[in-house]
Amino acid sequence: MVELIISPEIVTYVILPIMIFCARICDVSLGTIRVIFISKGIRYLAPLIGFFEVIIWLLAIGQVMNNLTNIIAYIAYGAGFASGTFIGMLIEEKISLGLTSVRIITKKDPGELMQYLRSHGYGVTSIDGEGATGRVKMVYTIIKRQDLGHVVSIIKQFHPNAFYSVDEVKSVSEGVFPEKRMQGAGVFSWIDSLRFYRKGK
Repeated sequence: MVELIISPEIVTYVILPIMIFCARICDVSLGTIRVIFISKGIRYLAPLIGFFEVIIWLLAIGQVMNNLTNIIAYIAYGAGFASGTFIGMLIEEKISLGLTSVRIITKKDPGELMQYLRSHGYGVTSIDGEGATGRVKMVYTIIKRQDLGHVVSIIKQFHPNAFYSVDEVKSVSEGVFPEKRMQGAGVFSWIDSLRFYRKGK
C-alpha cells in the first residue's frame, strides 16, 4: 500500500491558500446575495444566508491569522474577495429577482403597443405629456425583472425609436403580471414570493 505524503510546504503555500480562496468566494458571494435580498425586500432568507456567510468568513480569517507570515494566504484572501463579488453579481443577474418599472415615451400612437402588452398579461398605464419637441405619450408598466428582456423586445418591435427608461421598484401593493411567466420561473419565482410587499395607503 502506497501512502501519499504531502510536504508541509505544499500544505502551507498551495493547499491552504486554495482553501482560503474558495472560502472567500463562498462567503462574499453569499454576502452579495444577502444584501441584494435585503434590498429586494426578501427578509426571510437574508438572515439564514448571513449565518452561513459569517461562519465561512470566520474559518477563512482564522486560517489567515494562524499564518501571518504567509504572503500567499493574503493574496488568496484578496483574490477570493474579488472573485466572490463578481460571482455574486453574476448569480443575482441570473436569478433576476424583484420588480422593475418601464417608462416608454413616444410621439406615435402607443395603442397597438399597449394592446399587445396587455394581451401578454402586463398591466399598462398611459398618460399625455409635453416633451422638448412637442406632445408625447408616456406608457408606464411595472413588470417582473425576469420579463424585462421580453418587454424591451416588444417595445423595439412597435416603437424602435421610442425613449424608454428602466428603474428598480422596491415594493408594490397590487399589480398585473403574466401568470404563465411567473409559474415558469421555478425556484426563482418561489424566492421572489418571499418579498416583503407593503400595502398601499
